[in-house]
Amino acid sequence: MSLSRREFLQVLGAAAAAGMALDSRSVLAAASATPSADTLYDVPAFGNVHLLHFTDCHAQLKPMYFREPSVNLGIGMANGKVPHLVGEQLLRYAGLQPGSADAYAFTCLDFESAAQSYGKVGGFAHLATLVKRLRASRPGALLLDGGDTWQGSGTALWTKGQDMVDACLLLGVDVMTAHWEMTLGDKRVQEIVEKDFKGKVDFVAQNIKTTDFGDQVFAPYTIREMNGVPVAIIGQAFPYTPIANPRYLVPEWSFGVQEESMQQMVDEARGKGAKAVVVLSHNGMDVDLKMASRVRGIDAILGGHTHDGMPRPVIIDNPGGKTLVTNAGSNGKFLAVLDFDVRDGKVQDFRYRLLPVLANYLPADPGMDALITKIRAPYEQQLGEQLAITEGTLYRRGNFNGSFDQLIVDALMDVKGADIAFSPGFRWGTSLLPGSPILMEHLLDQTATTYSYSTLTEMKGEMIKTVLEDVADNLFNPDPYYQQGGDMVRVGGMSYTIDPAARIGSRIRDMRLGDQPIEAGKTYKVAGWAPVAEGAKGEPVWDVVAGWLRSTKVVSARKLNTPRIVGVEGNPGLLT
Repeated sequence: MSLSRREFLQVLGAAAAAGMALDSRSVLAAASATPSADTLYDVPAFGNVHLLHFTDCHAQLKPMYFREPSVNLGIGMANGKVPHLVGEQLLRYAGLQPGSADAYAFTCLDFESAAQSYGKVGGFAHLATLVKRLRASRPGALLLDGGDTWQGSGTALWTKGQDMVDACLLLGVDVMTAHWEMTLGDKRVQEIVEKDFKGKVDFVAQNIKTTDFGDQVFAPYTIREMNGVPVAIIGQAFPYTPIANPRYLVPEWSFGVQEESMQQMVDEARGKGAKAVVVLSHNGMDVDLKMASRVRGIDAILGGHTHDGMPRPVIIDNPGGKTLVTNAGSNGKFLAVLDFDVRDGKVQDFRYRLLPVLANYLPADPGMDALITKIRAPYEQQLGEQLAITEGTLYRRGNFNGSFDQLIVDALMDVKGADIAFSPGFRWGTSLLPGSPILMEHLLDQTATTYSYSTLTEMKGEMIKTVLEDVADNLFNPDPYYQQGGDMVRVGGMSYTIDPAARIGSRIRDMRLGDQPIEAGKTYKVAGWAPVAEGAKGEPVWDVVAGWLRSTKVVSARKLNTPRIVGVEGNPGLLT
């Protein structure tokens, strides 16, 4: 039997969706590394239930660069398993060809040269083109937004998320859940849901309830009929919002994983006739994997929060059958396509693809492009201010540090006269290539929150260790339900050793300032930003860093201040 190139790619996609491991140097040798729009986005429709999913776009309306992590450690039972694979390990797992467009999208390998070859990623005008292309062959397809949409850019901050609300309405979002949206404050969130979204977008979150009587704040789920099949979409907002972000912004709402409540919602939706049940989740992938093993009756969890671009789903066994678990990356860089064949009252088969949104291969949708131009027009002068030029690549993602965060802590220490600086382990933020101008827009992409106050605090050595231990446990606790999101706090000025697999309170040691040990009882000046405590004040961090950049003019390649990591030899989540 002979196959055309088109047929070969279709078979390849189906095999990968079914879980077959494809060796990148043999099976994929027949596929050229040079893509075309037809080969990249030729996704034949399958079945009768169609879901499109994006998540964690962090208000990135325009195409940009985004470097995937070189460090994403899995500890304990997570060691060697997705999403904790990076570089060639992830390529081998997914059967992707080195040097291909997929390798560029899913890994940090040869990032600078691959970025020059394949160009920028994301951008809502290009995403809109892809959404329309896929919907054209999928009648009734639903577009699901996994949250972290209304935050992450200057325009989102200045318009209180209205730029993204308008863009998502034009994009055709059908259902949404949330996390960073809550940092706009409870009243603003309710205003958007009750006015802008009314009759257009279902905002679902089964785990957001009132703190007094435990009433649902938002609808827990929606049931939509598609091609004669009732499909339930259950919302799962980020469980740890009041811990990871300021509690005072949502003072009367409770969150949490709420596994028992999730099971009740699944059973209730099934009882109302749903033949397919999907959770639109912002748990983070490790939490989703655990939930999938414990809650019956979920056909798929379309996940977000941890920004893991997973080329294929993980199939999890549970007492009720099997559940697909996926995670669709970040920054508008990917669009997931999940097709179900639902017959005889249940899901019989599926196809899944996570498509990279490569701006050079998808023409901009004229309507969305015009809206973005209109949104940005009042702010172009501010966004376009050139602050400096970078000589090295600037990026954020990685468990312990990124060069853009290094720039931020370097600036904070210099301007504030601090011994040490902390920068939150946020996973959002775009990347810049060597020789690029650093615009105010790029700085805001790293720092734009509603509580980005800069601080200077006197802190004893024992408190510094406590802070590092607490954040390390949020990241490396062996129980995913105790992982509260984000990466390790970025540190400037001091060094330390970390053993991610050690017990809580015992992961951090050998803290030093220069060549001197940090003393438990000694006081140090520590700069930082984005405090979650109510009443915090300070100059916006973007103003502090912008002033430093203007005076620096040319920023040399940053030398990363990363801890010495022990006990992780051979871990496939560490690119060496």
